[in-house]
Amino acid sequence: MPILHEDRLFPADPETRKIARRLYAAIRDLPILSPHGHTDAAWFAKNEPFPDPARLFILPDHYVYRMLYSQGISMHELGIRQANPPDPRKIWRIFAAHYHLFRGTPTRLWLDYEFEMLFGLQERLCAENADHYYDVIAEKLQTPEFLPRALYERFRIEVLATTDSPLDTLEHHRAIRESHWQGRIIPTFRPDPVVDPAFSGFRENIAKLGELTGEDTSKWSGYLNALRKSRERFKQLGCTATDHGHPTANTANLSAAEAEALFDVVLSGQSSTEQQETFRAQMLTEMARMSVDDGLVMQIHPGAFRNHNQRIYQEFGRDAGADIPMATDYVHALKPLLDLFGNEPSLTIILFTLDESTYGRELAPLAGHYPCLKLGPPWWFFDSPEGMLRFRELATETAGFYNTVGFNDDTRAFLSIPSRHDVARRMDCAFLARLVAEHRLDEDEAFDLAQDLTVNLVRKAYRL
Repeated sequence: MPILHEDRLFPADPETRKIARRLYAAIRDLPILSPHGHTDAAWFAKNEPFPDPARLFILPDHYVYRMLYSQGISMHELGIRQANPPDPRKIWRIFAAHYHLFRGTPTRLWLDYEFEMLFGLQERLCAENADHYYDVIAEKLQTPEFLPRALYERFRIEVLATTDSPLDTLEHHRAIRESHWQGRIIPTFRPDPVVDPAFSGFRENIAKLGELTGEDTSKWSGYLNALRKSRERFKQLGCTATDHGHPTANTANLSAAEAEALFDVVLSGQSSTEQQETFRAQMLTEMARMSVDDGLVMQIHPGAFRNHNQRIYQEFGRDAGADIPMATDYVHALKPLLDLFGNEPSLTIILFTLDESTYGRELAPLAGHYPCLKLGPPWWFFDSPEGMLRFRELATETAGFYNTVGFNDDTRAFLSIPSRHDVARRMDCAFLARLVAEHRLDEDEAFDLAQDLTVNLVRKAYRL
């Protein structure tokens, strides 16, 4: 018996559900556009088989191992970031024995989809069938149909963006282009290592940026030129967007002399926490200035207290499942940037949030006014059916649909991409079906919107 119900996530009311089915049927097979993600370009450059099930589903996915860790399973048992991890079958058995922990979570929806739709497994994962699951997945991963490029094509992906540091050589992106494979894998410019003074190795990163670009990055002017050159290098390989993972949405508008003096302080390694925040704020404004010039779409992802668990950070490094959402101000934080560039119709800034309380109060009104602003979809902790529904309910009444940018999956887990997009499509159809059933929207408009939310808005917003 299949794990997945064909009407999953659709409204319980029979008549509204029929509308949702009709809408979904019209968009279910549209191509996937993934303009913001964290997959590895090397997978597609080398096109080698993915590793064993544990290293594919568990070790790289903080959604999975943070839940297991919360229930007392150690990171060492799971082999997280270890040079010599335990037997992958043993890790898989731990995961399978605790699969019930994911009941009711979006992770469970994604994983069930992957297991059934990709591997043909139609019995819920548990301790008893752990080895059967492992053997089926491991065997299929060695076949040509499960190589990265074959899966890209099977998933009907039109474009897939990675996230890359200015210090990255982008050699794998170049190799993909030189291979003449038709898949479109593009980089995204993520400058955090060279614009955040709190980033580990910040000063060394600045020096390396200078080496890569031939600029004197010990000087403010050389540093800005190095960033401009880096952005152009990314653009030559298809990049259309930048991404900024700052703790806050703060922006600043310092004079050239003030900015240069602040740069000297942060580069000295003697800056205060306040000075570091002001520098990050100024750099968001500088990135917007550069986007006005070079056309790259700007994404701002604030509001995460990164690496909250100090012990885990010290032992396992950054991004090990211990990031926590924080309250975030946008109205005051963005004003210096918007005073300069808010009325630029050629500039696109996509705002994301981990603070849902800002949707109706701040984000939707801002995006519903400023030509440069668009709202990104529910992100990270709120990439869930309920999170998507809350977003539509709170943002649409002020910003409408057309100041949003469709869906992006924001994932390292390549095999989960179709399942994440399927959830988003189903939830959009469920929301639109309710509007039709309540006579707030005609059904022909709902069909148009379903297509717009799936492909048209993301193509336009990310200039794809």
